[in-house]
Amino acid sequence: MPWRLRSVPAGTDNRVMAGTSWRKRIGRAEALTVQYPFAAELLGFYVRLAGCQESLSLGLDRAPAGGFSDPLEADLLLDGSEPFLLMAEKYGPSRLADVARRLLSTEMQSGWSDLLDATWSATEHMPSEPQDFLARAFLQPLAERVRLQQPAPRGGTDNRLCPFCQRKPGAGVLRPLGDGALRSLLCSFCFAEWDFRRIACPNCGEENNKKLPVYTASEFPHVRVECCDSCKTYIKSVDLSKSGHADPVVDEIASAPLDLWAHERAYAKLHLNLLGL
Repeated sequence: MPWRLRSVPAGTDNRVMAGTSWRKRIGRAEALTVQYPFAAELLGFYVRLAGCQESLSLGLDRAPAGGFSDPLEADLLLDGSEPFLLMAEKYGPSRLADVARRLLSTEMQSGWSDLLDATWSATEHMPSEPQDFLARAFLQPLAERVRLQQPAPRGGTDNRLCPFCQRKPGAGVLRPLGDGALRSLLCSFCFAEWDFRRIACPNCGEENNKKLPVYTASEFPHVRVECCDSCKTYIKSVDLSKSGHADPVVDEIASAPLDLWAHERAYAKLHLNLLGL
């Protein structure tokens, strides 16, 4: 199935659009903090993280013209490194805070640059260590800006990876379409969204619906745990036909109890979110 991308309106200012997207995520996280008190700590940290990302995004006056295939121009963001790492040190979970503290030390500053370079170019690497998540979060504003200025890639035969940056999806999205819903995938790095088959595993391509169970919980009626019994992976999808105010990135984080449920049943997440869940 060829890629079909969500379009950006002609004439849209990419800097303003990117900044607005962070502001909407922050607002949704603040609202869910009240709705889901058990997720308040996670969402509180995300609000601070997204605030830093918004500042980084608005501070970008340009993005690499060559896109994701070019080496990282680290100088575009490095002025924001210290405030970002200080935030992670002060408010992040203990593992992230410890890593941020080490990266702030003088002798580790070159290590931070190396980590950013490696994260930018490592399309197949699954983040697993605290420093991986810090680097991905720090680079996301730049990745979003690069994606917004790139022309839509030509359709391909395998659309299980982001057509822009070749990363795995971090969440699924269901949008209202007639009497049903259209499924798409959301990139874990640059936030590109592209259409994907409703009945198919985004990891192995399995199409047998008997091997693709879907689970929901009453606490999160608009979030689906979409599993595959062939490769034992899962992805969470946010159904906007059931909650029009939901944000796929934020609601995916807020529904962390569903991740625990899936892990207890031996499913591995297709791609961990920014908080390592």
